Amino acid sequence: MTPRIVVTRKLADPAMAALREAGDLWSPEPDRTLTTDELHAAVAGADAVVSTLQDRIDGAVADAAGPQLKVVSTVAVGYDNIDVPALHERGIVVTHTPGVLTDATADLAFGLLLSVTRRLGEGERLIRERRPWEFHLAFLLGTGLQGKTLGIVGLGEIGVAMARRARAFGMEIVYTGRPGGRRADPAVEHELDARFLSLEELLRTSDAVSLHCPLTPQTRHLIDAEALATMKPTAYLINTSRGPVVDEAALAEALRRGALAGAGLDVFEKEPEVHPALLELDNVALAPHLGSATTETRTAMAELAARNAVAVLRGDTPPTPVRS
Repeated sequence: MTPRIVVTRKLADPAMAALREAGDLWSPEPDRTLTTDELHAAVAGADAVVSTLQDRIDGAVADAAGPQLKVVSTVAVGYDNIDVPALHERGIVVTHTPGVLTDATADLAFGLLLSVTRRLGEGERLIRERRPWEFHLAFLLGTGLQGKTLGIVGLGEIGVAMARRARAFGMEIVYTGRPGGRRADPAVEHELDARFLSLEELLRTSDAVSLHCPLTPQTRHLIDAEALATMKPTAYLINTSRGPVVDEAALAEALRRGALAGAGLDVFEKEPEVHPALLELDNVALAPHLGSATTETRTAMAELAARNAVAVLRGDTPPTPVRS
């Protein structure tokens, strides 16, 4: 019997073609995010579901699909939107797409750091709004990165890639593991000349902090009012991980009061909403979740998600499963 494959959002053409070859493919028309009820209806009878981070995939979705559901393949490295234990209890394989978005996300994170420290957003808004300006030596002074310390929270693949970019700009690297995480490999520490610190010490000593940890119960609001108060008032916060890792209200207040120099955010607590106070501040660089948004990367993510789903349908081990 031909397997039924549900894709919750249209993927890059090569991935869609691979899935069509593997089964009876369904995706919403027009392409859009499904409501919970629509998602439950769409997955009924599915053998495989290929989802994105907007979809909450839990036991109710699995039950709506039925006992034949074999795999949920998410087109993302993070899987906080998936109730992995509930799916594993039902014998459903869960997969994700690590590795292929590492460089694109690190590029974006470092771009946000440059944007906020060099006040590029402020400068562009000034020009686009046709406000008068002229060059002088104190005009829109920013902060240089050479000799400054970058603190990385979560030195995984993306964190390492961010650190490599920072080293090329002459920055010193310190890092801490995510809560419950392990210290990095000694070879990585040696390559980056990176020092391991506690989170508190990292926040206290870093000139910029970049978040690269997954969203878990332990990391939700990891950066809260207390953590922000630990940081230097001259420091910058960069977040390309998941929005709820940062307490946006506390961040906006710290930025407003000058308790923090600036922030660069690609992710938000309640996407696509952004805390209104952040929109009023010039010392924030904002991007609409563009971390992996290159044609090459999104295509690679989609193709890996498709390979994962097809492998499970064929009874093979998928390339990148999520472990319990």
